[in-house]
Amino acid sequence: MNNDHDASLPDGVDLRALSAFVDDEVSAGERERIAALLAAHPQAAARVAAWRAQKAALRVLCGAPQADTPRAAASHAPLPGHDSSPSADDPAVIVLRPRTPWWRHVGVAACWLALGAGLALALGPLAPRLTGGAWNGLGARAPSFAERADIAYAVYTPERRHPVEVAASEEEHLINWLSRRLNRPLSVPSLQEYGYSLVGGRLLPGDAGPAAQFMYENRAGARLTLYVTGTARDENAFRLLRDGNRRTFYWISDGMGYALSGPIAEGKLRSIAVDVCSALGGKPEAWQ
Repeated sequence: MNNDHDASLPDGVDLRALSAFVDDEVSAGERERIAALLAAHPQAAARVAAWRAQKAALRVLCGAPQADTPRAAASHAPLPGHDSSPSADDPAVIVLRPRTPWWRHVGVAACWLALGAGLALALGPLAPRLTGGAWNGLGARAPSFAERADIAYAVYTPERRHPVEVAASEEEHLINWLSRRLNRPLSVPSLQEYGYSLVGGRLLPGDAGPAAQFMYENRAGARLTLYVTGTARDENAFRLLRDGNRRTFYWISDGMGYALSGPIAEGKLRSIAVDVCSALGGKPEAWQ
């Protein structure tokens, strides 16, 4: 007597064959033969459906990946003659998903927060290099007048025919005009010792009112700009803003913001900025 056979099963199909059928461990011909036999025996088909449901539930509970091969998909298709929708004859299967305790969510969030703070502290000293120098620390950034100076440099220095509104040939008119608009006596420092001559200047809008831009050029056609505007900030610092190959040294003196921009080496641009600050009445020795 075959202990693997059940009276409810059709001839030629036993429990071992059904188990292999559910696990897709039979040949294509054998799978078709068993499927045809089960189509004529609803009780046997219901047993196969129950085994499939149990197998699916175990996969979900254990986190096993779902089969997605064509062969596996065929073995899990509804049996011929058997409705895949639930019925009174089919066993009820409830899939239980373990709930994550609230303290675990809190712990994970705390770990991410600590990790973020650690990365900020670790990468803080490297931030100027990683971001091209435009980052000045946690929550800090260059003042708006420095950013405006950098943008104005990028916009107007490529101009060949109209780089300025008033040319250097009318320097006295240029200085008087911009002084009136900024409501402050201005002067244009000379950069001749560095090989740069004044091209002229223009009036620009600023955050706190009008701003002025003075443009210089050397014999090779390279240009520098000096941006001047009023500012409500009050600090005694000399800082650098990088944007691509452009460099902008900026500082604040007596309620005015100054920014010297150009694509030259930082050391040289800093030396020029120090002299410009001195020429405009600033105190670069007080820079920190």
